[in-house]
Amino acid sequence: MEFCNSLIFFTLLIILPLARCGDTGSVIFVDSSSHQYLRSHSTDDGSEVSSMSLPEVAATVSVLLGFAPPSTLSASGSSKLNGILMPNPLDRPRSVFMLEIKGTHDPEVVSLVSGMSSNVLTSKVHVSSESADIQLPGEDEVSVVPLNEPLAAYTDEDISEFASFIGGSYVADASKTLNGELTVPLTDAVKIYLHLSKTGDREFIGRLLCLIHNIKRAIHIHEDLSQNVQSPSELITGSFDSIKAFQDQSDSEVDAGHRSRLFIVALSKIFQLLQKAYDGQIVGVVLFSGSSSPNADKGLNVIFNPRSTPRWLVEEVKLNTTIQEVILVRTTLAWITGIILLIATLMGSCCLLRMPLTRDTLLYSNVKLD
Repeated sequence: MEFCNSLIFFTLLIILPLARCGDTGSVIFVDSSSHQYLRSHSTDDGSEVSSMSLPEVAATVSVLLGFAPPSTLSASGSSKLNGILMPNPLDRPRSVFMLEIKGTHDPEVVSLVSGMSSNVLTSKVHVSSESADIQLPGEDEVSVVPLNEPLAAYTDEDISEFASFIGGSYVADASKTLNGELTVPLTDAVKIYLHLSKTGDREFIGRLLCLIHNIKRAIHIHEDLSQNVQSPSELITGSFDSIKAFQDQSDSEVDAGHRSRLFIVALSKIFQLLQKAYDGQIVGVVLFSGSSSPNADKGLNVIFNPRSTPRWLVEEVKLNTTIQEVILVRTTLAWITGIILLIATLMGSCCLLRMPLTRDTLLYSNVKLD
């Protein structure tokens, strides 16, 4: 009996670390199309860098925004950041588009996202049970635009605009609203078909519409901020449910594959739109978190740590002292000082007038008196 218990105990010691190692995801860093902010890797090494943790991904986002990494970052984490980012600290995009794909870690979607740009870096991420914080200074130094603001409602016209945006077409159903068919051509021979009559397709398209709506709102905010003399850094952040979260009972693997490809097409169009609006001064970060984590809904959080304000030598007014009393004291001191200076001036003038000329050696040193 004791031998069986010991065997079970040692078996659990072996299995549990392996199960924890399975809580892995991926992070993809998409460089600008017109400016290089990420290091280039040779074709022999591939585009994949060493595995990272969530705090290291958060620190990378902070540095891309133009801020220093947190002091808690380890030496190995600093080495990983050095392997991802260009060495010039004065040349940062100061704008980041960060999207977290929650749920199942789909390798197919990861590989499709990796082909969005010519300079893309991918890395495995160890997703722990705790979330990581992107530490930023005060809100006056960085603008955070959330991408999960809900969209109240959408119509067939909104879907038609979305279809035109991604290069597709939408055929509405004349008998019923939001019941048409969305077609997106990938190549001349391959097309994607999504039917709004299916619950999974309708929910998936609705989330894409919400995502694009918030992206356009972020671009409007950027246009307003760019008018300032010193524009703040900008972080566009949000999350998107896994493709498999929109499954229906009637779905097949072909339908799930169509959603994956449509998501990549929409994500690529979104990043191109941001590149144009930001003049290439933006980097994309796409995080895929695994579903085996007990807290898969927790990933990267944004927290503000305002910098300490400088101490100025100013007079502090006590709480029990009114403003009128302070003004009265200052006025009284000014009058008393003025009266004392006036009396001293009169007395000095009288003494000077009564002084004999022979004793005033300073004023009349060159005068010869008989």
